[in-house]
Amino acid sequence: MRRIYLDHAASTPTDPRVLRAMKLYFLRTFGNPGSLHSFGQEAIAAVDAAREALGVLIGAKHFREIIFAGSATEANNLALRGAVELYKMRHPDIAHPRVIISSIEHESVLETGRSLERYGVEVIKLPVNKEGVVDIVALKDALNECTAIVSIMHVNNEVGTIQPLREIKFMIDEFKKNSPRGGGASDGPVYPLFHTDAAQSFPYLYCDVGMLGVDMMTLSAHKMNGPKGVGALYVRRDEKAFSESGGFPLASQMSGGGQEFGLRSGTENVPGIVGFAKAAQLAAATRGARSKRIAALRDELWKRIKAAVPAAEINGPMGDAKAPHILNVHFPGRAAQDLLTRFDRAGLAASSGSACRSRAVESSYVIQALGYSKERAAASIRFSLGKTVTGGEVAAAAKIIKRALG
Repeated sequence: MRRIYLDHAASTPTDPRVLRAMKLYFLRTFGNPGSLHSFGQEAIAAVDAAREALGVLIGAKHFREIIFAGSATEANNLALRGAVELYKMRHPDIAHPRVIISSIEHESVLETGRSLERYGVEVIKLPVNKEGVVDIVALKDALNECTAIVSIMHVNNEVGTIQPLREIKFMIDEFKKNSPRGGGASDGPVYPLFHTDAAQSFPYLYCDVGMLGVDMMTLSAHKMNGPKGVGALYVRRDEKAFSESGGFPLASQMSGGGQEFGLRSGTENVPGIVGFAKAAQLAAATRGARSKRIAALRDELWKRIKAAVPAAEINGPMGDAKAPHILNVHFPGRAAQDLLTRFDRAGLAASSGSACRSRAVESSYVIQALGYSKERAAASIRFSLGKTVTGGEVAAAAKIIKRALG
């Protein structure tokens, strides 16, 4: 049976060129990067070369601003928890620091927020409109002198909404200009910090940190045809403002040998890090053409679905406000779990939402946050495309969908 994979937002197949780049660091250059002998020095050189390469791709000012982690989830945790902890250390008079996120963030941000609430942190979840775009007015109203960090994802992993990060950055900067708190920086307040989860966006959208205006940005290797088990957090350094933490606006959340400039202890995953950098270089080199091709395939898939199922509707945006690889479809009166089983038996892989929660049979909180009913959320399916998807596979997938709904 021909198998068609349309769940690239969950994970992507590792590019053979990435595997070739990694192989050496499993077999020959296998030393611990913390060791002083030649094996260790070769390993740390590979890690630093990967750090430099990734930094260049996102416009970082220095390779030290790239912190490798075990996943994008870990990177998101470090961003939020680390920012809040250092904020509390610098502002002990603030009993309840504030964190601002959107209501459709990835679980790694939402669950971290829930955890922080148990320690007295106030977490504000901004509403979104029918297309999943954050309410900027609500953000303006939520910003206050206790705000430590604003975290808004670049591209939503379920409906593909591209958030207006530059507009959000402008709102934060306007707040800072009028804030009486200096935060320790001579050129204006440091807080609130601005973080984005760009795990879904990097392969398809330009992610220059200066252009986006972010202080921190999360990336994931396995979302861009790289290996699982490695993520990265870009962290803007300011040695003058954050001298007590090495220039980083974060407190470490993992104790140990002090790797990753003291922010993430633990022996570095050298093969994974090398593979991450290679995957990022490959993704960036063909980003424009790939995005255009995948958007065309996505639109073709939607056209065929709509022709086969006239009652079907799109959840979230279309056009320029949508990432090219995600299509979330409501099939009225049909249970998503039943359809996914039918699709899989016929050789088509899709999902009902984030892979991090798909094993729990729950209606998508993202669809409900757009203002739709729980019933609609339970009857919606995400199809996500990637660079290995072909036009023939899209046509075959549409036929499987038509038969399953017949």
